[in-house]
Amino acid sequence: MKQNCSSKHRRPVLVVHGGAWAMPDDTVAAHERGVRNAMSAGWKVLERGGSAVDAVEAAVMVMEEDDTFDAGKGSFLTSVGTVEMDALIMDGATLRAGGVGGVQRVRSAIRLSRLVLEKSPHVYFVGAGAEKFAQEHGMELIDNKELVVEREVVRLRDFKAVLAAGGKDTTFSGGDEQSRVPEQMSHDTVGAVAVDVNGNIAGATSTGGTVNKEPGRVGDSSLIGCGCYADNLSAAASCTGWGEPIMKLVLAKSAADAVAAGKEPQVAADEAIANLKNRLNGHGGIILLDASGRYGIAYNTPRMAWGVRTKELEDVAVVRGA
Repeated sequence: MKQNCSSKHRRPVLVVHGGAWAMPDDTVAAHERGVRNAMSAGWKVLERGGSAVDAVEAAVMVMEEDDTFDAGKGSFLTSVGTVEMDALIMDGATLRAGGVGGVQRVRSAIRLSRLVLEKSPHVYFVGAGAEKFAQEHGMELIDNKELVVEREVVRLRDFKAVLAAGGKDTTFSGGDEQSRVPEQMSHDTVGAVAVDVNGNIAGATSTGGTVNKEPGRVGDSSLIGCGCYADNLSAAASCTGWGEPIMKLVLAKSAADAVAAGKEPQVAADEAIANLKNRLNGHGGIILLDASGRYGIAYNTPRMAWGVRTKELEDVAVVRGA
């Protein structure tokens, strides 16, 4: 499923996603509500003339605070029952970026990523070093248990029961097989891309990773060019889905490069997801936006939570079958 639109330069546009997977019917309303809330926060920034970087940070922070999604509170649990979060934010005007991996003691991984972008000569911090950086720059450190919700405790327990009964967990193989019960194939990674009144673009992605991942595993979401990218000369992108294949294809950068080469963002998004499936049998989705405000949305999963906001398009947030 896809959407496309054009807007003139210097007209702000915001595109948000809240995951791509086989969302059960009883979760659709929560996903729609979460995406609407994220769009509202991001659009308030753009509407008052704020930067694209500020807008994507605001949108993603709202979804991190909503335990519907696999980001912040409510994230998937590692094999030992803890939350480990990854995030990246990137400024297309300067190519400055901030990323964190494997953080356990902050409420917002995207806020910490923004601090890295703003306050550090480095691009990426992980684990305890990221948390030390957070504390040094005024972020409160919390008990990891504050990020754990009962739904994910049950999901982890059920997932391990499937494995014990002979089910296969091929999340990290990048191969063709992936036998999981549908409700456990959840990819609620969140992200946003925006263009502001100055024609600058930005992207942000945040995640708790995959269920039952080994502690220390970092996925695509926080890696530049994989799960997130932004460059005014090409496009901003945020991905969601099965991280290992996305990493191998450097999917966000590949899609942005296709826009730079002259392809419409919708065409580039469609081709990126087709390549994900054809090369590695991967599944997921992508949102893509260029500096002129053209955007593309594509996915190969049964449903994807997404929303678009422009001056003309007051408020759209839908979850539809592919």
